[in-house]
Amino acid sequence: MNKEKIGIIGLGLVGTAVSERLMDSGFEVIGYDVNPKLSKSIQIGSSPREIFSNCERIVLCLPTSRIVIDVINESRDYLRSGQTVIDTGTGSIDEMFQIHETLNQNNVSYIEATIAGSSELLRKKEAKLFTAGDISKVENQQDLFSALTDKSFYLGDFGNATKFKLVHNLIIGLNRAVLAEGLQFAQSIGIDPKKALKILKETPAASGVMKTKGQRMTDRDYEPPQALISQHLKDVKLILSESEKSNAVVPLSNLHRELLDNLESRGFGNADNSAIIEAFISKN
Repeated sequence: MNKEKIGIIGLGLVGTAVSERLMDSGFEVIGYDVNPKLSKSIQIGSSPREIFSNCERIVLCLPTSRIVIDVINESRDYLRSGQTVIDTGTGSIDEMFQIHETLNQNNVSYIEATIAGSSELLRKKEAKLFTAGDISKVENQQDLFSALTDKSFYLGDFGNATKFKLVHNLIIGLNRAVLAEGLQFAQSIGIDPKKALKILKETPAASGVMKTKGQRMTDRDYEPPQALISQHLKDVKLILSESEKSNAVVPLSNLHRELLDNLESRGFGNADNSAIIEAFISKN
């Protein structure tokens, strides 16, 4: 059993799953969240400062890089040389480099370990990791990474893991939207969506999201959520922001943002991202 205490800041869907995987692998975990009621089985710290005071390795599972900046600024007096901060979130590239500079000034290592997969896949150890940063620092985290996943991909320089996660999220998000539209099209022409889904899984049209989200779409069952509509909308906004900088052509992502904006305005922001099908269901 590993006696090292790992700090987790952010105990939402992903942070709770990360904590459970680490505890199952023998690590001690102390976590902090603005809503600790979400994680009754995890030892809860009183503030991010307490996490940084008690841990050499801290895993961030926060929804935005702006929140990461606030946490780091709040905890600056508690940073120590030799600590390592592992960020699992998908944030603004510019803001992440700002965080990198702040931590570097305090001799704290900052590496990326973005997660490809929902909290449920992570809990089953079926999610993948995209890592980036100083290769020696990344390699030093293999004991922790192996507790989270059976497969990780090293992307090189700091920033590349988040960039690649945006590529991944662009594709998987559009796959969900395509599946949702297809199932509703099937229903509109008189084909049972559940029957259509079953057959499609056996054809060249098959995709991973059919397995993970198909039944939820046909059942219109979005609880409990595994990943949120609002969180994916945040990612799509980041994709569009980065595409402007690089002059990438992303018309489908622009349309995707419109669909997700509409869903959020209709109250589906905290629903599972399989609720994208609601964008294709007539409200009449």
